[in-house]
Amino acid sequence: MAPSTSLLLSFFILFSHLFSASSSEEIENTPLTITLPLTPTFTSKPSMDPMLFLQELASESKSRAHLLKYGKSSPLVKSPLYPIVYGGHTISLSFGTPPQKLSYLVDTGSHVVWAPCTTHYRCINCSYSAKEVPFFKPQLSTSLKTLNCKNPRCTSECPRCKGNPKNCPQICPFFVQYGTGAEAGYYLSEDLHFPEKILHNILVGCATIGLREISTFAMGGFGRSMFSLPVQMGVKKFAYCLKSHYFDNTRNSSNLIFDYRDGDTKGLSYTPFLKNPPDYPIYYYLVVKNLMLGKKILPISSKYLAPGSNGSGGLVIDSGFAFGYMAGPVFKIVTNELKKQMYKYKRSREVEELSGFTPCYNFTGRKIEIPDLIYHFTGGATMVVPGNRYFRFIPQIGFGCFPVTTDAAKTLEFTPGPSLILGNYMQVNHYIEFDLKNDRLGFRQQTC
Repeated sequence: MAPSTSLLLSFFILFSHLFSASSSEEIENTPLTITLPLTPTFTSKPSMDPMLFLQELASESKSRAHLLKYGKSSPLVKSPLYPIVYGGHTISLSFGTPPQKLSYLVDTGSHVVWAPCTTHYRCINCSYSAKEVPFFKPQLSTSLKTLNCKNPRCTSECPRCKGNPKNCPQICPFFVQYGTGAEAGYYLSEDLHFPEKILHNILVGCATIGLREISTFAMGGFGRSMFSLPVQMGVKKFAYCLKSHYFDNTRNSSNLIFDYRDGDTKGLSYTPFLKNPPDYPIYYYLVVKNLMLGKKILPISSKYLAPGSNGSGGLVIDSGFAFGYMAGPVFKIVTNELKKQMYKYKRSREVEELSGFTPCYNFTGRKIEIPDLIYHFTGGATMVVPGNRYFRFIPQIGFGCFPVTTDAAKTLEFTPGPSLILGNYMQVNHYIEFDLKNDRLGFRQQTC
């Protein structure tokens, strides 16, 4: 049986050493923009069996949805582990002096930066061996500073400080919990190197132990947090344009842009980010005015389209989620209308039962025509998602499925958390800009 998250934290505290820390931040030779290659990520080849592959996709989607909806307040999700990360994207970052390059997942649903750390890193009940993990070696860096609990940048609970961290020398513990696992270690600050540019004192989690992880990558948190990577870098906005990914080992790179400039970007439509509810402080919340399927406006209650004060309802845009999520009542309305408009295709109940997705259709020998899914946001911005960007096709068997996940029991109750999550699969061939300075999302459709 896997240890609890409290045991993970206790393990860390027991074996951590005490260090001093610095919290000042400096930026040298700050450019107007920094552009990095953005690469789709897979840890190994996906299952060659198309049905098993769909099952793996469904399981990963449900775990991600559970994380974003219930976050830290929920227990760890007990889901099958598969040796692949579906639909993620990484950038290469170089921390330390001399620089140590690792691949970091770009995740707008995470709030901190961390990396597997030290030669003693281990992972319990993970889908890989610790020997396979690229890790940061703090002992090789001359610019490393660790944080203790009295440092103002340490916001973690420090058990040994007994409620008085001001004079406590205990090292600042690092701990994050995900839908499928957790990581623990300690915080440090490091230099982040770009060509001819260095950013000092970036806060990074040094993960020394993991639990039930499915990826060997480090994590680049891009969420709404003072410790996310773009906020620590001091950028005013960041943007990406994702190319199509087919869930194989193809490295189809695009770009991630860190932008220090203010103002509108040519050709973008904007919609404001909402003030985050207390229970969901790191997500990028948007208000949907209405949702259309083809030319049909869907009769979805406004309580699902706009978030309430408790965080229920509204849409969250997420770079780390491949297909996205719809709450039970929204999912039912969307799929019922989809079935009406797709009446000329034969549904496959067998594929639906085997895959966990619904509805699924047999497109063998047929011209594929799927209605657009259209999001109308506040501020007048409209995002059109073509059918081939929200349907998952299985060419080996001539079938396609609607891969958006919903609540496990398909409940029609109003559940906590966002009612809609816009995954990166629907964001393909859109230039997406997160304007942190002006609290808004900008986008335009284009070939990436």
